Amino acid sequence: MNVSKAPFGSIDGVEVDLYTLENDNGVVAKITNYGGIVTSLVVPDSQGGSADIVCGFDTLDGYFADAYKANSPYFGCIVGRYAGRIKDAKFTVDGVEYQVAANDGTNHIHGGIKGFDKCVWDAEVVDDSLTLMLSSPDGDEGYPGKVDVTVVYSLTNDNELAISYSATTDKATPLSLTNHTYFNLGGFQDKILNHKAMIVSDKLLTVDETNVQLGEEFPVAGTVWDYNASKPFGDVFEEKAMGFETYYIFSKPVGSFEKVAAFSDEASGRSLEVFSSEPSMLMYTGFYTSDELKRESGAQFGQFRAFCCETSKYPNGPNIAGAPDSVLEAGASYSSKTVFKLSW
Repeated sequence: MNVSKAPFGSIDGVEVDLYTLENDNGVVAKITNYGGIVTSLVVPDSQGGSADIVCGFDTLDGYFADAYKANSPYFGCIVGRYAGRIKDAKFTVDGVEYQVAANDGTNHIHGGIKGFDKCVWDAEVVDDSLTLMLSSPDGDEGYPGKVDVTVVYSLTNDNELAISYSATTDKATPLSLTNHTYFNLGGFQDKILNHKAMIVSDKLLTVDETNVQLGEEFPVAGTVWDYNASKPFGDVFEEKAMGFETYYIFSKPVGSFEKVAAFSDEASGRSLEVFSSEPSMLMYTGFYTSDELKRESGAQFGQFRAFCCETSKYPNGPNIAGAPDSVLEAGASYSSKTVFKLSW
């Protein structure tokens, strides 16, 4: 294992670094402390080659380009304080109603105008892992409570990219952290419709007319959304032109750490297994991703060219009765882990 650090530019006079994690099998992950972004993940294939399999940029400037800011796809970042949408940009905690930024129509999404994805995190290398730390003050983006967050990225010789999250707060506050990496196991040679997917879930959360989950559950059995057996992403497109922006509730017990999804690309031989302690996941196939976006080396991103599997608490969880662990209580500890296991 090897971890190295290099300058990656600066934001408002604050220096930003790029950390490279490399294992003994040729897997190389690059992560910046700006937003905790996974900028690159190079993985071998079954033919002896290798390719970058995630959406991202090789320069910090790429994340500030006009086309990227206009599209806001959240490539590779840590999302917080709360992943997904919050209905009408408001919630009530301990009898107090809070108003947060309506940055997605009338709703709030992914922590607001300056969420955790747009912050420079403190960083240090500990035991061949990258530890990122951020302190979010009381009132940050309208959320109550001071929250101290730690995110640890590890790359193992078992080809696992592990992300561990922990946090504490001095006041009850909604908290749901996720990583927003977009994957194309074929190295962006084509769209992902022929990728095969398996999701361990018997039900999903339906959405209202503004694309927010209100808590209504929908069984997937007998529908195109049933991915308990592996099948191509493209099967869904026969019924729904925009593909996946679908929130699955995992079948496993809440809080248990288990395999929740698997993806594969026959052409490259690459596969990706996802293990998580989270209760659920947004499956997204990039309907809104702009075709203007590409890596500096030329890899073409855009609509249906990559997928996200965003493990998290329920979107709009603070407004859904019975949503598991959507609010972190004062003095309690937040703990979550998701692992992306690669093979080829």
